[in-house]
Parts: sequence; structure tokens; C-alpha cells
Amino acid sequence: EVSCCLVHDMMSRHLVSACLAFTCTTWGNLVKMASEQGKVLNPKTTHFEFGGPIGATAMLIIMPMTTFMLHAMCNESKGDCSPFTLPVYWPTWEDFTDVTAYLVLIGWYMLHVALYVMLPGESKNGLPVRDGTVLSYKCNGLKAFYLILSVLPTLLYLQVIDLTYLYDNFLRLMLSASVLCVIYSAFLYAKSFAKGAVLAIGGNSGNPFYDFYIGRELNPRIGELDLKFMSELRPGLIGWAFFCFGAVAKQYSELGYVTSSLVLVTAFQFYYVYDALASEPAVLSTMDITMDGFGFMLCYGDLVWVPFNYSLQAMYLTAFPRDLSYIEIAVVIALQVAGFVIFRGANSQKDQFKRDPAHPSVAHLKTIPTERGTKLIVSGWWGIARHINYFGDLLMALAWCLPCGYDTPIPYFYVIYFAILLIHRDLRDNHKCRNKYGKDWDKYCELVPYRIVPYVY
Repeated sequence: EVSCCLVHDMMSRHLVSACLAFTCTTWGNLVKMASEQGKVLNPKTTHFEFGGPIGATAMLIIMPMTTFMLHAMCNESKGDCSPFTLPVYWPTWEDFTDVTAYLVLIGWYMLHVALYVMLPGESKNGLPVRDGTVLSYKCNGLKAFYLILSVLPTLLYLQVIDLTYLYDNFLRLMLSASVLCVIYSAFLYAKSFAKGAVLAIGGNSGNPFYDFYIGRELNPRIGELDLKFMSELRPGLIGWAFFCFGAVAKQYSELGYVTSSLVLVTAFQFYYVYDALASEPAVLSTMDITMDGFGFMLCYGDLVWVPFNYSLQAMYLTAFPRDLSYIEIAVVIALQVAGFVIFRGANSQKDQFKRDPAHPSVAHLKTIPTERGTKLIVSGWWGIARHINYFGDLLMALAWCLPCGYDTPIPYFYVIYFAILLIHRDLRDNHKCRNKYGKDWDKYCELVPYRIVPYVY
């Protein structure tokens, strides 16, 4: 037994040491190669976000700390979810070096890589890249989701897996995922210096900390595997659903039943994941794919922030069970349905218009021409507000938080954070569109004055 413990400890220390060494070496040795990139194809970044290099560097610390503190401030060991009491547990070396957690996470990611490559899927073209290239993407995320769900009952019956592991080891999985994300981001940063790489307009500042965070390369690929597109929805989003399953399994094992609040939250979030995968081609026209580089911001956001922060309500309701009244259930369902109709309707309309403006479903929309030769929609969903889809997203976010009750604001982190995120995204998009369309954008803003919430903002 002592020998096994020593071997486990040695494996843990070697794993973390190797990860840190790789990160430091990658960071230090490749910055000087930036001057080799084409200056016309990849112009230098002149507009900084997140407060510039200092703010971006701070975000490298703030994002992981936020994820940890949300869990530390709200769990069974602490006994409450009050923002006014301190955590009772802080991570140990063993928490950071759990080999099983690393293997589970790496295996989970590689499973999605294998499914992306091996499963058949419809090939969709993205929007033209800056160098004129039109990249092709395999959209088989929903098939991968179906396949995973289809084998899950058998694996549970044979006791190959235990979903309560996800709940019981949530902290260790979170910490391990954060370490792996730093390593992955270092790899992406190194890869962005390859000859011929098309860089993101916003991630080529020359400052290593800023570019590491924002992301340098626009569409990093290994063969036909698009790393950003594959990571956007699959490992993190499906992982989010599985953390909800883990919470349900844990509550059922303790109570013998599942509360109405946890049933609703899990059902809403599961359907959100399903809908995102069912609408996978629509992602190809989003800012994440068309404008942002793949660096720490998206890497951590997709693979850590989404599964570990967005499952906060399910984790809370497992630690602190709560049943809902019929009125509460009706209000929450109404909010969810209204938000989904707005969110999905607006996104589908925009994506269809970008792909085929003559399609019968969007041919009736009123538009204004631009000097660039494109058109801006000023009717339909997009005539109500410039980012009406964000409004739908916020309504759904509120529907996921309300089942947690009103004893503490911490489970409402998601809707608060999401409001800040979407307002920031709106400001980013407004700046880019004003530079892109000039006076045509000013005319558009006059015709569609509201940004996100109709008649309010």
C-alpha cells in the first residue's frame, strides 16, 4: 500500500512538473518569432480590450480564481452558501495532482476528438477568412452527443462509470482542468507562430501576455481537425450536461428522489446543450469563430468556465435541496420558453440570412445597403434590438437561477455574469461594426436604437 502511494505521488509530481516546464519553455522561446509573420495578412493589433496587456494578464488569474471561489463559497463542507462567510477548505497539493482526474479529463477531450474525426457529418463552409480561404467544418456534434448518451445506460448498468464521481470530485476535476487549459493555451500560442498562420485581428499585438490571453491564431488546425470549432461546443458543453447528471445521481443516492428544482434546472440546461449541438452550423457565423483567436480566453471559457461555472445551480441544489411551488414552476417554465424562442429564432434568422439572403424564410426582411456591398437587417428579430438574441439568453439564464431561491446571491452568478459578458460583447461588436461599416452603421443604429433589451437598453 505504501509503495502504491509513493508511485501515485511520483506520477503526480512528474505530471505537474512536466506541464509547468513545457508552459514556461513555450512562453519564453517563441515570442521573438512574431516578426516573421506577414505584416499585410496579419496586421498589428491597435485596439486593445480588457484593459490592454495589464487587464488581460489579470484575467489569467481572475478567471481561474472565480471558478474556484464559486465552488469554495458554496458547498456542503462549508455548510452554507453565504457570501459573508469564508471557505473552510483550500486546495492541497494532492488536489492539484490527482492523476485520475487528469486521465478522466484528457480521455474526455480525446473522445471528442475521435468522434469528430471518425463519425460522419455534414460538411459546412464557414465565412471567408481574411486571406480569401473558405474553411470547411464537419458538423457531427449532435451525432456524437447521441452516441455518448446511447452507451451511457449500459456503462452505468455494468458499473463501468459512476456519475456521482463528477459531484464528489468536482474540485479536483476543476483544478486539473485549469492546469491542462494553461498547457493547451501554451501549445496554441506556440502553434500560432507557424509559417502561413492567419492571425486574429485582435490577437497580434506583440505583447505575449495579451496575445496568449486573447488568442493569436484565428483557426488553428491539425489536418482537418479545427481545434477551436471542435472545442467550442463539444467537450465543455456536453461536460456541463454530465455535471448536471452527476448532481442528479448524487441527490438521488442521498434522498431517494430528485427535487423539482433540480429536475427543471437539469432539463433546461440539457435542452440548451442539445439545441446548441443541433444548431452547430450556426456557430460558424459567430464572433468566436470569425473574429476571435483561439487562446486562453476561449480555451478556458469553453473547457473550464462553461462546464464548471454553468453547473453551479445543479451543484447548489444538490447540496441544498429545494422543492418548488406550482406557481414557481409555471413562472420558471414561462421564462425559459420565452427566452428560448427569442434566442433560437433570432440566431437562426441571422445565420440563414448570412448564408442565403434569398431564402424564403428571410427574403422578406427589410435591409439597408452598405458601401461594402453587404446588407444590414432592420426588421424581423433584428429590427427589435441589435442583439435581441442576447435578451433571449438572459431570460433563460434567469430561469436557471430562480429555482435556487433567494437565500443567497451566489447561485445567481450566472445571470449576473452573463449580463456583464453580453453587454461587453455588444460594446466590442459595436466598435468593430462602426469601423467596418462607417456611416452605414450610424444609420443602422438610428433605425434600430435598442442594443439588447427592447425599450430599455
